[in-house]
Amino acid sequence: YLMKNKEEKVIYVGKAISLRQRVRSYFQSSANHSPRIARMVEQVARVDFITTTSEVEALALECNLIKEHRPKYNVRLRDDKQY
Repeated sequence: YLMKNKEEKVIYVGKAISLRQRVRSYFQSSANHSPRIARMVEQVARVDFITTTSEVEALALECNLIKEHRPKYNVRLRDDKQY
């Protein structure tokens, strides 16, 4: 899934077996979230999703989307190298 802000910029890329449950977890009880996640949730205007047929496909797609969009709130897979 891709979380976008009001300018349609991708701010987070993730994957989930149950998208509804995962997205709900962000918006319910935000007191349990880190300040970084709380800031992200405040900026989300839209959630788009892409259906995949396997976990391997989902992992590869997530990795590629993070490298392509370099979302602000994905910190683990983002490549910050600038050439």
